[in-house]
Amino acid sequence: MTLTPQWLDELRSRITLSTLIGRHVKVQRAGREYKACCPFHNEKTPSFTINDDKGFYHCFGCGAHGDAIRFMTDHQGLGFMDAVKELASEAGMTVPAPDPRAAQAAVARASLHDVCQAAQDWFAAQLGSALGEQARAYLKARGLTAETIQRFGIGFAPDSRSGIKSALGSIDEDLLIEAGLLIKVDDKPSYDRFRGRIMIPIRDPRGRVIAFGGRILGQGEPKYLNSPDTPLFDKGRTLYNLHLAAPASRQSGRVVVVEGYMDVIALAQAGFGECVAPLGTALTEHQIERLWKMVDRPLLCFDGDGAGQKAAMRAASRALPLLRPGLSLGFVSLPAGQDPDDLVRASGPGAFTACIDRATGLLDHLWTHELNAAPLTSPEARAGLKARLNAHADTIADGDIKALYRREIGQRFSDMFFGARQPQTPGPAFRPGAKGQKGWQRRDEPVPPSEELREFSRQPMSDLILRGVLLGLLHRPALLMRHSEALSEFVGLAEGWADLLDAMLDAGHAHSIQPDDAAETLDTARLMTILQDKGMADTIDRLKSGGRPPFSFCTPVQPEKDEASEIRIAGDFAEAIEVMTTRPRLVAALSEVTRRFEADLAENDSGDGLFLEQQQLRARKQQFDQRLIELTERSA
Repeated sequence: MTLTPQWLDELRSRITLSTLIGRHVKVQRAGREYKACCPFHNEKTPSFTINDDKGFYHCFGCGAHGDAIRFMTDHQGLGFMDAVKELASEAGMTVPAPDPRAAQAAVARASLHDVCQAAQDWFAAQLGSALGEQARAYLKARGLTAETIQRFGIGFAPDSRSGIKSALGSIDEDLLIEAGLLIKVDDKPSYDRFRGRIMIPIRDPRGRVIAFGGRILGQGEPKYLNSPDTPLFDKGRTLYNLHLAAPASRQSGRVVVVEGYMDVIALAQAGFGECVAPLGTALTEHQIERLWKMVDRPLLCFDGDGAGQKAAMRAASRALPLLRPGLSLGFVSLPAGQDPDDLVRASGPGAFTACIDRATGLLDHLWTHELNAAPLTSPEARAGLKARLNAHADTIADGDIKALYRREIGQRFSDMFFGARQPQTPGPAFRPGAKGQKGWQRRDEPVPPSEELREFSRQPMSDLILRGVLLGLLHRPALLMRHSEALSEFVGLAEGWADLLDAMLDAGHAHSIQPDDAAETLDTARLMTILQDKGMADTIDRLKSGGRPPFSFCTPVQPEKDEASEIRIAGDFAEAIEVMTTRPRLVAALSEVTRRFEADLAENDSGDGLFLEQQQLRARKQQFDQRLIELTERSA
């Protein structure tokens, strides 16, 4: 298929952009343009402008920019070709077909769309008929409103082997079979696939019915039944409710994956329109990639039972090889024995929001799962824990992420199990200071740091690292999305610099969702302009006035530097991020151990085990400080 620039220009010229966008937000004329509250982020004062003459929109708040096609891909969640087809249909244009066979296949698919829509209309009518009384009672007991039932197109398939076959008798039987509505076995007469079930239409990203899911009324198996794979429907590549969740995710900034369509419907009624669900399979690689086109960190919220946890781990295992800088998964835990529908009905939407706010990261989920997989009562069992976690990390294709996972696993393992054994000393139990006692001697302080470390530590370490990272991002904005997850978690701890870091992350995210052929390069000049427009000029001046931290990534990009130098600088930056996020945990752990150690001494307890742990943590903290010194040496 060849879509020439001339053809695309004609398509854009036939679409009135303000009318298209006005279907989703309130649009007001402002001179020769239009203004509205941005549909891509929450705002109270309009900063979103639409220019019909030039055929583009622009938001001065979040930086969203594009034309009619871009609006359909970014706001409606459509693929490029789906967006073009949708707009072409509205404009009365025919999309060029690639060849006769493809054109014939497109006609066949269009026929199947018509079949599915006819079936949907019939199922919806049956729900409102006398035959649908039991189904209506079930939906009412589930707490679904009439508006929700209509919005999701819920219907009913009577318990008959020939209900839809008779109702759609004017449609060729082979089409009904191909659409998955009838079952044909050998030479026997065909019969209805869905009988005695609540019917839920499954739609593609354009909102067209492509398949169905049915929940049985009363007892019977299977409890849920989906359409088979058809030319329209591939269950491994389809996410239920994507056509409604994609626009909602632009507002909320998140996507929540739940187990089934009834959970999606209940959550949408409770105000969580950004929910989707896989369809009878574990989350697939294609579905994960599709979710990453919407947000960088989709949230998985599966039931807390064994089946739900297995599904979550399968999703985690499939995501690991696909991980890329800035892209990951989050995991939402629900109260034991409750699914999302139960939770919002029993405790209200706020309870589900609280669970979302407590979502954990992918590594945290792996750690918790493997920690609970087997008792850790022996050295061999503990070694098994580390081996299982490292096996997960080894499936990651990205080298940097794999190395950081393995390093974090090793540090967590050391933190958990170091000091479990008391010091081995010959003879009677050791008591520091006891007369005649031999063995190791306590040192109240670790080995004195070098003069270089003393000089380096005169400025508060956390502020020095953070200022260096912020300056590094100004000089190399491409690092923003590569480390967005770690940086996002650190915003709340970045005292004095939180607003600047938050604004940088917003700029990086806004740029990342722009298609390559329309986005401006997010270089230093562009990032500075965005930050100044957000009122960050004084903060940037304050950042620069503190002097340049002695890290390689704090220097501007030099045209004469080779690619290898920039790769090394990017590695230095990644190491600084790790130090920045890990060192505060070490400081907190050291403070807690010191407090417990002093309490033991006050109670005339030797505190030998705590002392060893204290010394180990001090040594590790000093190792991190030494790593920072090495980073400064590389800047020379």
